[in-house]
Amino acid sequence: MFERPKLGERAILVQVSVGERVSAEQINEFRELARSAGADIRGSVSGSRLAPNPRLFIGSGKVAQINALVEEQQADLVLFDHDLSPSQERNLEKELRCRVLDRSGLILDIFAQRARSFEGKLQVELAQLEHLSTRLVRGWTHLERQKGGIGLRGPGETQLETDRRLLAQRIRQLNRRLERVRRQREQGRRTRRRADIQTVSLVGYTNAGKSTLFNLVTNSGVYVADQLFATLDPTLRRVDLGRGQRMILADTVGFVRQLPHELVEAFRSTLQETREADLLLHIIDASDPNRRDRINQVNQVIAEIGAADVRQIEIFNKIDLIDEAPRIQRDEDGKVVRVWLSAADGQGLEMLVEALRESLSDGEVAHGRIRLRPSEARFRASLYQEDAVLADEVDEAGRWILDVAMPLRRFLSLCRRDGVDPQRLDVQPCRVGDGYLQSRTVA
Repeated sequence: MFERPKLGERAILVQVSVGERVSAEQINEFRELARSAGADIRGSVSGSRLAPNPRLFIGSGKVAQINALVEEQQADLVLFDHDLSPSQERNLEKELRCRVLDRSGLILDIFAQRARSFEGKLQVELAQLEHLSTRLVRGWTHLERQKGGIGLRGPGETQLETDRRLLAQRIRQLNRRLERVRRQREQGRRTRRRADIQTVSLVGYTNAGKSTLFNLVTNSGVYVADQLFATLDPTLRRVDLGRGQRMILADTVGFVRQLPHELVEAFRSTLQETREADLLLHIIDASDPNRRDRINQVNQVIAEIGAADVRQIEIFNKIDLIDEAPRIQRDEDGKVVRVWLSAADGQGLEMLVEALRESLSDGEVAHGRIRLRPSEARFRASLYQEDAVLADEVDEAGRWILDVAMPLRRFLSLCRRDGVDPQRLDVQPCRVGDGYLQSRTVA
């Protein structure tokens, strides 16, 4: 075996079509993944096979071609756009005498670079260790295995056995820590449910513009970059839509083709925000010629994490790059199914706000004139706090006469909380009215 280099960014890319042709989109995405990981791409090799070689994944001729390119470019890393078995990865490293990394290992490396929060670092480490646990191949060469007889007894367990034991201990420790984080997140979700605040989760292919749209809606400073997986750590912000409507907007990790299973498992608590959201905003790059494939791949991951039943609105972003106008599209029942906008310059933001108000309230708004007694001052203050009061005056009997408009469900919730009988109040369900957009960070 060769000694693995401690550092190595000079990379050769390998893409082999197995049973189907590799598209230009897949080639570009793999190059972007390599660049996002910090690789210095020195060359690429492509080919096709009817089926993977059980030992090397590729044929001996292709191995010789890659080996020649590695020596010519002095590369110290070969990246495969495929998932390799532990034995295939080990055999390829022996033949090429340089480090070999498959697609899952590459994505895990990107995640390790981008994780910033305590939870994100735990999740990435857990995914890396679970991926590594299948790739421990040998013990220390200077240690013998356990033997019997006087003078023949070895030092106990081999380094391979020690590594496996320590790895299992660390994985258990990480799972315990992440379980505490999951309980904290669940407590936050219960608090939001008690406060009757609905959650909207941004989902979509990586680099589709989720964080840019999140910043536009919430006036936040979430990191944005033109690269894959620019943001990993989930961010929650409270958004006031006006007329008493509030929501929590969650920015989550972007999806990608063949997202490693270890990452899906490790990011379970983060993706729980998506699974338990009241509404998903599926952000789509409208300028991407392969957007239909991206949509299908994102929906596949959404189904994998158990969020297929959550209502979804497609947000076609980046219309500033194509000849499209901002607009709302509805289905046969009049429900919003698609919004066209540009998060970069704000085109269509008011239409997104309208779609959110309508979708989160199901179109039912308490609208009308109510009379409140002096003893119901607390309820009046609550309506003002919810920004639901359109007009306010006092009659001859000293009662308040208010024109109100707010989501019917929220109105009934305030009535119950403040001890006011909604049957006595003259309000009628109607369509969502106009309002404004504000934001505030969740404590």
